[in-house]
Amino acid sequence: MFGEATGWIAFPVIAALFVGRWLDSRYDSAPLYFLSLTVFAFIISSIGLGLTGVKYMKQIEKEEAAKKHILSKEKLMDNKK
Repeated sequence: MFGEATGWIAFPVIAALFVGRWLDSRYDSAPLYFLSLTVFAFIISSIGLGLTGVKYMKQIEKEEAAKKHILSKEKLMDNKK
């Protein structure tokens, strides 16, 4: 989970920094591409982190539902004894 979240933060930002600087030096437009791509990377990172959070929340909810189901079965078995 933490590795995936770190990837969503690090990869887009690092890529934006390098590509933005390269484009700015190529087209002599500093800091237009650098700042634009950094903002775009922030948006991509935010969306990616949100999707990752939703995915793990659903996984946790499934695990907790399974635990409750197992506990209720155990309770029924204990009551039958």
